[in-house]
This record gives sequence, structure tokens and C-alpha cells, in this order.
Amino acid sequence: MHRSDKFRDECGVVAIYAHPEAEKLAYLSLHALQHRGQESAGIATSDGMTLRAHKAMGLVADIFVEDVLAKLRGRLAVGHTRYSTAGDSALLNAQPIMVQSNKGMMALAHNGNLVNAMEIRSRLESQGSIFQTNSDTEVIVHLIALSKEHTLPEAMADALRRVEGAFSLVVTSTDRIFAARDPRGFRPLAMGRIPAQNGEKQDTIVFASETCAFDLIGATFERDVKPGEMVVVGPEGVTSRFYATAQPQSSCIFEHVYFSRPDSLVFGRAVQDSREELGRQLAREAPAVGDIVVPVPDSGVTAAMGYAAESGIPFRFGLIRNHYVGRTFIEPRQSVRDFGVKLKLNPVRSLLEGKRVVLIDDSIVRGTTSRKILRMVRSAGAREVHMRISCPPTISPCFYGVDTPSRRELIAANKSLEEIREFIGADSLAYLSLEGLKKACADGETTSYCSACYTGVYPTNWVDVEEIQPATASKR
Repeated sequence: MHRSDKFRDECGVVAIYAHPEAEKLAYLSLHALQHRGQESAGIATSDGMTLRAHKAMGLVADIFVEDVLAKLRGRLAVGHTRYSTAGDSALLNAQPIMVQSNKGMMALAHNGNLVNAMEIRSRLESQGSIFQTNSDTEVIVHLIALSKEHTLPEAMADALRRVEGAFSLVVTSTDRIFAARDPRGFRPLAMGRIPAQNGEKQDTIVFASETCAFDLIGATFERDVKPGEMVVVGPEGVTSRFYATAQPQSSCIFEHVYFSRPDSLVFGRAVQDSREELGRQLAREAPAVGDIVVPVPDSGVTAAMGYAAESGIPFRFGLIRNHYVGRTFIEPRQSVRDFGVKLKLNPVRSLLEGKRVVLIDDSIVRGTTSRKILRMVRSAGAREVHMRISCPPTISPCFYGVDTPSRRELIAANKSLEEIREFIGADSLAYLSLEGLKKACADGETTSYCSACYTGVYPTNWVDVEEIQPATASKR
């Protein structure tokens, strides 16, 4: 799903309350959320008396072997899988962050990006605070510890009112789980339940970035944590409060375009439905004369299915993805052209040779990967290649937890449609319109979306002014 010039979400989070094998449920949930980050992973657990944590660089299944999980036995757990958008790629920035403070022990995991983190950090450091990481998440930990509120729930609410940006947050203390979303609801966070079994007195309450995690552990989705809400699960049951006043909702539309798994329910809508409708809408807006519709796997598959269904052009897997490519590999000493892309994708010559191909992908960022894929499809004998993109041109960086390049690196911010077509080597190129995108994702029905990466209009007051200045070579 992830390629070198693609977007990447910061992470996935999970929390488990009241289960005799909470650490194993957290592990399985993180495995289901692995697509949200492959850099590092961690789990913190509570046995009711103390917290334990284990974090490491790498993939979930490689980190949490049986011996490691045995040492994390607990009834409460929070977990995190990370790709860095804020802070370096290093073990010190892996989460959950576990601390002992005057509010008690806690472990915190965060998905998103705090746009005022550096400002707060500078102020706290000038007042004597010492930071152990360079992740924006640690700012929240310091604000909780420094809060004048006496209880952990009140201190958390106080801290969350002071930060701005995107955050879906899970926290465990020794006896409670906390889950919260920012007041605009940028990032998803779902709540589910596993009925009590084998003599257990309490149902197990679970939280996760996506509902696909619930399917693996046998939990039933109940609802989303609402924007500006903090849910507390403890011996007294499930309680809820709104720690901040309501703000216009700005959920990330790219969750439906790319991030989330198609089998998840995100922001109250099935991702599969959105992606298929993106393809159908694209076929209506930008029809192409072709023999086969081919997706760029895996991100373009569902939209390509919708495009094929709407256009009547046969769908074919003309590119095969190798799902077993690790982070490191040995390159041949004699350089091979487009080696990185060839390692992950391989064309099916018998399907492509002599064909007019309609190639579907979810986005073009820098354009370099698309160019290599187009070259690969042509080298397999395709007669024509018509590129269709299931979202609008990306013209602005994101400040809310998406690792978009700077504006000067975004090809659509610096080149016209015809120049992009020429650069990637397509016979024709078309993007989905912003109106078509919003319609396909049911904007305004269950949620209202942030589409700043396509418009340059940001939902919060804080933005990086240098980043949003028109690029020197812009010809839009």
C-alpha cells in the first residue's frame, strides 16, 4: 500500500479494558492496523497495580513474539504502531509513552499531529521541563503532569484544551482506559465491545483507529468517539464528557481515499463504499477509451473496480504486487532502472501487451513513482496508457498527521495538468473533481471533511506560512 512518494498516516492506536489477555488483544489489533505504520510498535499493559511496556523498531509480528507478550500480561492495554510525521524515526520516539507523574502512572498513545507543539515545548523547556523525545506527543504528557487539576481525567481535559491540531488519543492508568478525539475530529477513533465470557463480570471495552481491528478480536462496533469527547472506562463503567466546545468538523477525507482499509468503517461510513464510488464518479467525469482497467495495487484496487463497473471496461490485475518486500534489500551492484518499483510491482505482459490500458491510482504526489509505473506498463507492451486518479490534484501539504511533502515537491502545485501528463508519460491524464470526491464520500451526511491538501484552505488558524506560499514555478 505504501510507496516511496506516497502519503503516510502517523500511526494506529488501540486500547483494551478488562480482558484476561489484554496484551494479546492489543497485539492482534495492532496487527490489523499495521498498514497505518510500519516503523515501530509498542504495547503498555496494567495488571491493576503497575504498568509495563515494550517498544521496538519494526513490524508488530516481529516485535511481539510469545516471550515478550508473556511479560506484558495484564487486563488493560494500549498499543501503537507508528510512521513518523513528527519527530525522528528512532526508538526514543516509539509509543506508548509511559511515565510516572504526580497524577500516577500512565501510558499514552497518539495518532495525529499537534500544530502548536513546538510553541508549547519551547515555553515548557524555558520553565525547566526536560523532554526525553522529539515527538509532539510528549507535549501532552508534560501538560497533564503540570496541570493544576488534581485528578487524571481533569488533568487530561485541561491538557487537551491547550493543544491544537489532530489527535486521537488512548491512555491507560493502572485501573482505567481513556480515549479522546480532538474537537474537529480529524482522525478516526472507534469504540467496540466484547461480551463477558468464561465467568468474567465485565464486558471488554475496546478502542481502535479502525474497525477492522475489532473484526480480528471478535469485538462489535458500537460508535465513534465523538469530536471533543473523552471516554473513560473504569470499575464504575463507561462514562463520557466533552472537554471542549464544539468546532466545525473537519475529518480527514484521505482516510477514505487511501489510509484506511476497505473493510473498515471510518467516520460512520464504509470505506469500501467510498472507494468504489470514487471510481464510479471518476468514470462519469473522465471516461477513457480502453480495453482493460488496471489498478495500481493496493491503493487503486477498489476505485478501479468502481471505474470498471461504471464504464463497462473489463477489470484486470495487470500489475502484481509483491507483499513480502521488507525495509531492507540488497540492490544489484550494476544498477537496474526503476529497481525500487520493480521490487514491489511486476506487470503481467500477457494482459497488457497490445492493450489500451486505463490505469487507476488514488493520487499522484511527486510524480516519480507514477512515471516509473507508466514506463513499466509500456515496457510490457501496452499500446496506450490512460491515467485516472481517484482524488483531486494535491497542491498543499498537511499539518494534521499526514506526511505530505513540502509544496515545492508536490507536482500538482508546480505543473499544469498537461505538464504532469507529459512528465509521467501517459497518453491522457485526469483527476476526480473536488465536488466528485465529496459526493463519493458522502460529505455532509455522517461527517464533514477536511480537504485542505486539495484546496490550500486549512480548518485551523495555525499553518506554516512558508509552506502555503505559491510555488515559484506554479502554473496552475
